[in-house]
Amino acid sequence: MVNPNEQTIEWTVLKHGQWELYVAKTNKGLCYIGSPGSSFDEFKVYFSKRYPDFTLAENPEALTPYVQELVNYFSGTKQAFSLPIDVKGTPFQEEIWRALQTIPYGETVSYSEIAALINRPSAARAVGSAIGANPLLILVPCHRVIGKNGAITGYRGGMDLKRFLLDLELQKT
Repeated sequence: MVNPNEQTIEWTVLKHGQWELYVAKTNKGLCYIGSPGSSFDEFKVYFSKRYPDFTLAENPEALTPYVQELVNYFSGTKQAFSLPIDVKGTPFQEEIWRALQTIPYGETVSYSEIAALINRPSAARAVGSAIGANPLLILVPCHRVIGKNGAITGYRGGMDLKRFLLDLELQKT
């Protein structure tokens, strides 16, 4: 029997340089970019926690426009993304992720600046937690958030990827 609530999530692996990233989309838009080196099991666990009824379908063709935008970004020829996204989180997380999308290419902000941006200046730690839960690395640019003292801080994608992204953006501005 077909479950009418089941959602198909199409996915592929983006290979670029030293990185392999799982990339996935719903029928509404890109919903996930994984961390370099993460396993397929980690990928499945992410969806099992957020989508009660889902099927994963490997479909590189369906992800081609998204992968191409990411490859163009990595090569320095694209600074903004134009394709739709579909992120799921708590209302607070989604508010933070929207705030991250306002950080201009080539600029960085601190966690406390994001907290101030959403009118919750004492919520820097909660902001950090929401940023860490961001399912769309790169497109929702959490790599642009650094410590108040200018230090490059943690990143779900790993510090090598964060440094690469920051260097890429800072050399192009």
